[in-house]
Amino acid sequence: MASLNETVDLLGRCLGTVLREQEGDTFFQLEERIRLETKRLREARADTGPMQRELAAVSLDDAEKLVRAFSTYFLLINLAEEHARVHRVLEPGTSQRREGFEQALAALKAEGFDADRARKLICGLDLGLTFTAHPTEMRRRTVRAHLEQISQLLENAEPAEPITAHVEALWSTPWLKDRHPTVRDEVNGGLAYLDVISAVLPRLERDLEARFEKVFGEKAVLHLPLSLHSWMGGDRDGNPNVTPKATEETFVLHFERASSELRARLDDAYARLSQNAGTEVEPFRAELREVQQALSHQHVDELQRGIEDLLPQLRGKKQSRTADVLARPLAVQARIFGLHLASLDVREHSSLTGAAVEELLTRAGVKGYASLDEAKKVEVLRRELATRRPLLAVGETAPDAVEKVVGPLRAVRAARARAGERAFGRYVVSMSEQPSDLLEVLLLAREAGVDAQPVPLFETLDDLERAPQVMRAVLELPEYRAHLGERLQEVMIGYSDSNKDGGFVAANWALHEAQRRLAKVFDDAKVRYRFFHGRGTSIGRGGGPMARALFGQPAGTVGNGMRITEQGEAL
Repeated sequence: MASLNETVDLLGRCLGTVLREQEGDTFFQLEERIRLETKRLREARADTGPMQRELAAVSLDDAEKLVRAFSTYFLLINLAEEHARVHRVLEPGTSQRREGFEQALAALKAEGFDADRARKLICGLDLGLTFTAHPTEMRRRTVRAHLEQISQLLENAEPAEPITAHVEALWSTPWLKDRHPTVRDEVNGGLAYLDVISAVLPRLERDLEARFEKVFGEKAVLHLPLSLHSWMGGDRDGNPNVTPKATEETFVLHFERASSELRARLDDAYARLSQNAGTEVEPFRAELREVQQALSHQHVDELQRGIEDLLPQLRGKKQSRTADVLARPLAVQARIFGLHLASLDVREHSSLTGAAVEELLTRAGVKGYASLDEAKKVEVLRRELATRRPLLAVGETAPDAVEKVVGPLRAVRAARARAGERAFGRYVVSMSEQPSDLLEVLLLAREAGVDAQPVPLFETLDDLERAPQVMRAVLELPEYRAHLGERLQEVMIGYSDSNKDGGFVAANWALHEAQRRLAKVFDDAKVRYRFFHGRGTSIGRGGGPMARALFGQPAGTVGNGMRITEQGEAL
């Protein structure tokens, strides 16, 4: 394998060839002078005056090309560094990463876990990765696709010519969209990553089982403790383009994409599972035909059971390799992506849920809700939740303030009917400040005819300070506890507003204290809970043995949030 310096040199030469051919030798010499002089200045910290004078004399057209040339160069260098980093991890003799399976399991064994206890712990672990919305992402998927192709060519040690072809195409491709990205653009851009993820997961699951056997000396059938969530198309806080219709279309897009992917996996498995078993003629294909029927009729539970039953049937007929290698991709696809692809969360600002409740109550004859103090608001909401009356009359058109909030909940109801319960994840309430902010969601969900579990988002320093008091008060309400039932209570803690309020150190201390005090509230109330961190990977409350071993320190950003539950205990 080429070294990092060799790869950077190769990509630099490819770019240089393109610049000379496309922009001429004069521009290429200008770019090289600027590059070499910048490098020299960085090393020697010499006088920058000569280079500043040369740059001041550059035409606007050449200045734009210089910016583009160096931007392209840095893209390619970043690609080379990522390529080298991956190979360092995979290099024989390289020490295992802290977040690798073998290291995780070895850490569990060192803590006194035997095989049975470790297996149970893995089965009870739930790692939820959340893709969050980034409407400011303007780089086109076309540009990302060229970079992916270059990376593959580097992996296969291809000669320079094919790489130069992609660099040439990259140079002449506009990097930015010529229009504002739509919500659908955002959703499609995020879902593009799922192709790679779904291809890797079956191998990852096999690796988990292999590492388990290596560390504990016992075989175990293990499932990846993974679920995927998304805010793209459901995050309404601050983005007026995420309308109820946009959320509905996102649910449909998820379903269509998941159905298509699952159908492709089914077809592939059907082509591979051609064996007879004793006197039975192609019994596994017969099972798959029933699964295909379930998919055609959107019978989610029947579909899941049929696929999950397939692997033990194969193993029982001495077809373990077929189960592990040929049928597992279908099983993993069905288990993790199902017909929902990624569980779509809905996020709304508490001021808008409050305004919608105010409008509904006014139409139902309850005046002045918005002007009430918190205690009176809670009293009104509890009284309404104790009844079953709709606040809008049958056939009455919902006013705009109501439809904007209730519309996405109606889309949730339709999505669940189409793709199963996991089509919808959680209802996140931004700027949760009082118990009424959560009770309002229950009332709105009842109006839409859907079960939605509210997840408060505490983000400012004041909200983090008040969070334990808010959750203690809401958990003392019989109506809320009845709705929560045996489910766990999720709480989202945000990072950006708290950092803006008090700076990095104060914010992190506030986040730590909020989690510690919230944990005490939940433990006292005997409520299972977990924290949803509104940033990259982050594990609170010590991390638990499996999570600490698996993830150690935060290992970069996956989407913009992580939920982890281990044996019902929030980490």
